[in-house]
Amino acid sequence: MTKTIAVLGAGTMGTGIAQIAATFEHDVILFDKHKDVLDHSRKSLTRILNRQVEKDRMTSEQVNDILGRISSVTDLKYIKEADVVIEAIIEDTEIKQDLYKQVEPLVDDEAIIATNTSSLSVASLASTFERPERFLGIHFFNPAPLMPLVEIVPSVVTDESVTQNARDLIDSWKKTTVLAKDLPGFIVNRIARPFYGEALRIYEEGLADPATIDWAMKELGGFRMGPFELMDFIGNDVNQKVSETVFEAFYYDPRFRPSLTQKRMAEAGLLGRKTERGFYDYRENAYNPEPVKNEQKGQQILDRILTILINQAADALWMNVATKEELDLAMTKGVNYPKGLLAWADEIGIPKIVERMDELYARYREDRYRCCPLLRDMAANQEVFF
Repeated sequence: MTKTIAVLGAGTMGTGIAQIAATFEHDVILFDKHKDVLDHSRKSLTRILNRQVEKDRMTSEQVNDILGRISSVTDLKYIKEADVVIEAIIEDTEIKQDLYKQVEPLVDDEAIIATNTSSLSVASLASTFERPERFLGIHFFNPAPLMPLVEIVPSVVTDESVTQNARDLIDSWKKTTVLAKDLPGFIVNRIARPFYGEALRIYEEGLADPATIDWAMKELGGFRMGPFELMDFIGNDVNQKVSETVFEAFYYDPRFRPSLTQKRMAEAGLLGRKTERGFYDYRENAYNPEPVKNEQKGQQILDRILTILINQAADALWMNVATKEELDLAMTKGVNYPKGLLAWADEIGIPKIVERMDELYARYREDRYRCCPLLRDMAANQEVFF
């Protein structure tokens, strides 16, 4: 039997999730308390789907079928028939919990309720439920219809059957699912912090400018976007907020310390592409400096950022956040890394990664650069990840 899916929040993410569910022939109830948001969602989705017709990827009939399966509502009472509810509203624990208190009594006792949070504790969000065992995280990446990865995040009280049923559903939507432990940042937002944080640190130290760092990571590392391009794309306000959330959630572990540089950018309204100014200037006829294409310097930049990323991935494995296979899968499918970080560590040599971490720690004497014990043990025992 085809499940009815309710999506709460008609912003970019909620609209994308609704599109996926309707594409796979589910009846979708898209809720938002603001009618203008629902209207914008409908127009945006219609435009996106019509573009697929223009490119001969869909027929007009398919578009009409997808749109016809989505019912837009401003009253929660219409979600009562939902088998699965996916919340995709603002990243605020209190606001989410207030919504859950309204939702839980409306839906069937067997209905799965999920959050699309990218950084909040699933266990904390679950605490407001009468039946927390039916609640879990289903974290899509933006844009949801295009990004293949979805993190499935049960809390410590989520029923195993709920986790499996949720994963089976998302798998049926032809997504790549990974099972993640309910720890700050889950997999991707935990491991990826140094991609931004260490790049910002290199910039703050005056070792290289954003254009040079981005060039090194793309040209020498094979990354699709450099860290500063990506921060401007995500939004410096959004990226800074995620960094702060993860830092606080890890009890202020120095490895996750956010950057004051990015904080000042966000405070000044230099948010990136959406404000036309960030680390780069996107205004018409704007001047942006060219990178310094020095391969030796570029390699030093790549090695430093990549070493910290690998250390973070190893730490996630050591703390049982996910399996080694799913950790690498998450980074290649969730943020388009050119290789899985653990496989990359094998390629470079784990003793070399340990040596680089120890050199950084010897220089800075900061816990930010402490080497993961798993890497140190593997180097001593001449082990590899794969």
